[in-house]
Amino acid sequence: MADYILVTETGSDIHEETARRHGIVVVPMHVNFGEVSRDDDSFPPEELYEYYKTTGKLPQTSGCTPADFSAAFDRIHEKYPTAKILFLAYSAATTVSYRSAHLAAEGRDYVTMMDTKSVSCALRLVVTNVARMMEVNPDATEDEVKAFVESQVRRIRFAFIPGDLEYLRAGGRLSNVAFLGATLLRIKPTVEVLDGKLVATKKRRGAMVKCVGQLVEDFVTREPMDLSRVNLTYTVGNAPDPIIRALVEKILRDHGAQEIEWVKSGCVIASHSGPGAFGIAAVAAE
Repeated sequence: MADYILVTETGSDIHEETARRHGIVVVPMHVNFGEVSRDDDSFPPEELYEYYKTTGKLPQTSGCTPADFSAAFDRIHEKYPTAKILFLAYSAATTVSYRSAHLAAEGRDYVTMMDTKSVSCALRLVVTNVARMMEVNPDATEDEVKAFVESQVRRIRFAFIPGDLEYLRAGGRLSNVAFLGATLLRIKPTVEVLDGKLVATKKRRGAMVKCVGQLVEDFVTREPMDLSRVNLTYTVGNAPDPIIRALVEKILRDHGAQEIEWVKSGCVIASHSGPGAFGIAAVAAE
């Protein structure tokens, strides 16, 4: 991948090992604990949850700054002076990062920016699919790479169930009335990314494992899907809940899924969805 360097943000949940494997540069978003700002993915989400538990205050998240991108672009250009940088952005409708990258890219004709309209493991799937395509086709032209990215963006699908509605309420994304009603009725809202925006699309009721099973079954059957790769996300612990994991993987295998990847979300995603969240991403069939 000498001709192209892929850049994205930590909100993609592309952690160090995956980034190193594919040569992806991941620029940190930020989590603010009062006056203290820390880089996303530099500490586990459990610290964020403990902070909220002890203080009652939810840390605030923020996107990458122009300075973050300028530093990243400079490092890449110094190391690979003839390479082109392809920045695959976290949904521009949800963060300032895309605007920050645009400011940092001024005067840098070697930087191309594309809004993936994706977050979390959906962005991870898009970026790693692009990386794999470029590894298999090292002579791909810039137009071919862009066309592949556009196809991925058009077809990516992502849905998740928050683990704890208290975090949505604390973050101002859910009113007290709605929070109390949902808690009493054991409602689990499904949130999807539609045209880059987070939209609550369906309410499910019951235990988390039941709602996750319904979500996955609906996700893989409502339209033809390419299940050669499926990315799944969770937000607490060293591994997803074993009961949920077994159920999800059985449903996916029954529908022909091949490569199933679980990834723990970093703090930016975890702060919005709370502990115990579940998300699924795959690409719709062409």
